[in-house]
This record gives sequence, structure tokens and C-alpha cells, in this order.
Amino acid sequence: MALITGGATGIGYGVAELLASLGAHTVLASRNGETLEAAAARIRDAGGQASVAVLDVRDAESVRAVVSRVASERGRLDLLVNNAAGNFYAPSATLSPNAWRSVVEIDLFGTFYCSQAVAPVMRSQGGGRIVNVSMTLHYRGWPQMAHATAAKAGVDALTRTLAVEWAPWGVRVNAVAPGPIPTPGVLKAFSAPRERGTDAAPATALFDVKQAMAEYAARAIPLGRWGTPRDIANAVAFLASPAGDWITGAIFVIDGGEWLQRQPQ
Repeated sequence: MALITGGATGIGYGVAELLASLGAHTVLASRNGETLEAAAARIRDAGGQASVAVLDVRDAESVRAVVSRVASERGRLDLLVNNAAGNFYAPSATLSPNAWRSVVEIDLFGTFYCSQAVAPVMRSQGGGRIVNVSMTLHYRGWPQMAHATAAKAGVDALTRTLAVEWAPWGVRVNAVAPGPIPTPGVLKAFSAPRERGTDAAPATALFDVKQAMAEYAARAIPLGRWGTPRDIANAVAFLASPAGDWITGAIFVIDGGEWLQRQPQ
């Protein structure tokens, strides 16, 4: 049984879809009940098992209540995928406290709250798997993404710490770090106006999304293409399977080699 936060769209849905096709009962969790129900229906229509849980991962009490209910209804909780995230471009010098707080609370606090809530359930059943969804942008720094890069760096540190702390309980904690995946959120970011140039002479440009994506992949991704939710889902399924029995505290970079490529100036 797998609980996937942010499971109704993008990477989260890709993970849920694959796990359901492999026989897992998937519980999709996010704040939007209508979107959740539609996503779960698609999985069920394809022959998989899916249910939903309306959840704001920033609310620790709500997280504990949902985890308790899901574990009680399903009898166990084998896998937690911490995928819920907030993301947008914003200049660090003018980033509002609310904008900073929103992303850090969803990405980092939410990952901790959900992990902390499932830990006693997994411990009591003899073990389980937690897979956190990180990113690669904080490995080299990425302008206008201070909130997200700081939060995901925290997710990496949390992954390693919990892996060591909870290993005696049989709880394996790992992370996947996706590179560029054209989810709706990424496409929105590419489509938005972006500031360029110097402080003295800023310029705003609107991207042709498809052209920008193709050009970026050609120059910055050694394998020459953007990733897909299935690329990330495959890694999550591997870590959740018996093949991942002796893996904990690992952060799997899945980005076509992008983070190793020297970025053009």
C-alpha cells in the first residue's frame, strides 16, 4: 500500500499510475479533492486500485490524522512518496516572507511531517519505505529559486538523517532527484515573463515554450531529452521493490546527466 502526496498530477501521478499497474493500492493525497478524484478514477479505469485523501502537508495534525486513517483502513502502509511541492521563479531580493514560507513549508516541513507520521506505523509492522522527491537545482545554485533550492537541500539532509535513525526499525529512507520534467508547473514557469539582463537594464522575455525546451535539452542535457514522470516513477518502483532492500540514505539523480553538464554562459 502506497501513499503519494501530490499524487494527482505530474510526477506524483506518474508514480501512482505505475505503482497501481504493478499491483499496489495507491492513496493519492493533495489539497484539491476534485483533482484527486479524477486522477484516482483514471487509475481505476485502467484496472488499478486507487483511493484519495484530501491533505495539506503543512498541517502536521491533519497529516497524522490522514496517516492514521489510511493505515487503519488498509491494514498497513508500505510506502510513502513525499512528492508534494511548491515552485515558482521569484527574485531573492524581493521574495516575500509568505512566498518563502509557503514553499519551505510544503517541500521541507511537509516531507518531515508525513515521514514522522508514518514512522510508527512502519515500525510496528516491521518496516517500510519512504521515498522523498528532491531536485538537482541546489547542487549548483539556480537564480530566482532560493526558496525551492533551500527547501530541497533540507530534504536531502533529512533523507540521510532519517535513514540512519530509522534503519533499526526496518524503515528505508531514500530520495530521487529529478532533473527537467515538463510537468504543468514547469511549463508554466517556462511560459512566464522572466527578467534578464543587468539590474540597470532589465529585459523581459516571453518564451516559446516548445522551442525553449528543445534548445535547452540540446545544449544542457547530455542524453538530449527532457525527462518524463515515468522516468522518475521507475526509480521509485525500484526503491520500493526487494531490489532496494539494502539501499537507504541514497539520493538518486535522474536527469539525463544535466547536473553534470557545464552550463553555457
